[in-house]
Amino acid sequence: MFGMLAPCPSRTPEDLKPRWMGHFCGLCLELRDDAGHFARLTTNYDALALSVLVEAQQGDDADSRNAGPCALRGMRRQRIATGGGPRLAATASLLLASAKIRDHVDDGDGFAAKPGARGIAGLTADRLRAKASAIGDSIELDTAPLFAMIEAQRGIEAGTGPGTPLTAVTAPTEAATAELFAHAAFIGGRPENAEAFRTAGAAFGRLAHLLDAADDFEEDAERGAWNPLAATGSGIEDARLLAKGALADMKRALDSAVIVDATLTELLLDRYARHAFTKTFGATCSTHQTHQTAERRGYRERRDYRRDRRYDRRSRYDHGHYRPEPRNFFAGLCAFTVLCCTCQMCCRKEYEGPWSRRRREGCCRDCDACDCCPCDGDCCGCGCD
Repeated sequence: MFGMLAPCPSRTPEDLKPRWMGHFCGLCLELRDDAGHFARLTTNYDALALSVLVEAQQGDDADSRNAGPCALRGMRRQRIATGGGPRLAATASLLLASAKIRDHVDDGDGFAAKPGARGIAGLTADRLRAKASAIGDSIELDTAPLFAMIEAQRGIEAGTGPGTPLTAVTAPTEAATAELFAHAAFIGGRPENAEAFRTAGAAFGRLAHLLDAADDFEEDAERGAWNPLAATGSGIEDARLLAKGALADMKRALDSAVIVDATLTELLLDRYARHAFTKTFGATCSTHQTHQTAERRGYRERRDYRRDRRYDRRSRYDHGHYRPEPRNFFAGLCAFTVLCCTCQMCCRKEYEGPWSRRRREGCCRDCDACDCCPCDGDCCGCGCD
């Protein structure tokens, strides 16, 4: 499970948790029914926003059904979203997964760099793309332009240099996300919302791209990997300002749309989005930002120390630090199967990555940065900028 809109238990009202889970399970089951069990691994938190937007325009008329017991829900039944919303979310999840795998194949990095894995990864990317196109056709969404927008990213990155605006690098992501959001208006039966959703989608795409770039900035520098902030000569502060503007643009656009029930859209596209911003850049509140940044840095140092101690007995010594010994492709595949079938990738707070053996967090984990700002980004006299 991937995406920036990860659930935050302490910030989610109890009455909205079942509704959020209904969209999550609806997407997962839609992927299973239309693309097979393997496709459920592409479940993307951010894609849930599309399903939520469709429901928000329909209110009580939105399609839903009762689903049977599932291990990820503690063998409980669940009312889940069905229809065009989950199908649109499934298309987005498969599209993003296909593009990500194809990038690894073209670059020869990540899991595609493992011996014997590149061909399998290429076939997987093609299969996910075909499934995304098929589901898109069922909801009258032409996916060819979306794939073209995503593929244009590589050419833009190749021509990026110092002085290139960050907005030029994020443009393909913005355009693809804008079209997906706009289609949610047509599926929801509110074509008049298309332009507002398109604007919100472009802002969402920019925010997601910038948060990913800022989160990976240090790691990409260590690995010598391409990063838009380094390639353009921009800094974290430049990304923060653009991301903050994207948050404001998205909220303004959604406020202008005709929505029957905005409770879940506000949860995902306002509260969760601001929480993701805070986790990456620090609190938006100016009186707490410096403290939060130092606190976050200290947390990372303690976490890295604990991780090094954890791998003390089974890792190799490299440049003064213990590093986990990666598994080869087939050993990692076996570990991945065990983690997936035992639900550890979802239900455990921490687990060991199947190939990298690095620390990973389960999708149902508790949040570490929930109490970063007492005003939660809302002005309460504490100096919010």
